[in-house]
Amino acid sequence: MTEKFQNKYRIKTTRLQNWDYTSNAAYFVTICTQNREHYFGEITNQVMQLSEIGDMANKYWLEIPEHFPFVELGEFVVMPNHVHGIIIINKPDDEQSNNDCTVETRHALSLPQPQCETLGEKRFQNQGKGSLSSIIGSYKSVLTKNARKIHPNFEWQSRFHDHIIRKDQSFRNISDYIKNNPTKWTGDKFHE
Repeated sequence: MTEKFQNKYRIKTTRLQNWDYTSNAAYFVTICTQNREHYFGEITNQVMQLSEIGDMANKYWLEIPEHFPFVELGEFVVMPNHVHGIIIINKPDDEQSNNDCTVETRHALSLPQPQCETLGEKRFQNQGKGSLSSIIGSYKSVLTKNARKIHPNFEWQSRFHDHIIRKDQSFRNISDYIKNNPTKWTGDKFHE
């Protein structure tokens, strides 16, 4: 049964509970549109033809490192109803988060967390400055704001999928998967 928080049902997080998502790592990310609507364009002859919103999705993805200087981008692709990409968080050692039990707040001093059991519980209080969630949240936000000027009903699915890439071979396989995604569209699980 789903837990309630402040008398509302809460969906459990899909994030790995013992992982600090501000940590230096390569992350494979998939972000889908609500109801898998084709806002970003269509595949024609195995080539992605971007719509105006698709052009914005592409442009804003490429701008992520301008807003998060510690981010490098790996392979990515904008598909008709989703975006696949590799985000590499590469902060200098002095910017690495410490895993103490302090909760950063946005409008006050940082507060001690009395019983900090897992990083996941800490994340529930605050997604964390410079975390994968804050990066994706910013991307989704700017695209939503501008896409709604073209299509007022534009929406993202509420979550995103991530996979922490831990091996070089896995990085190469995922990069190839992303690069070849348009050519395999008719068999893709996100295709209608």
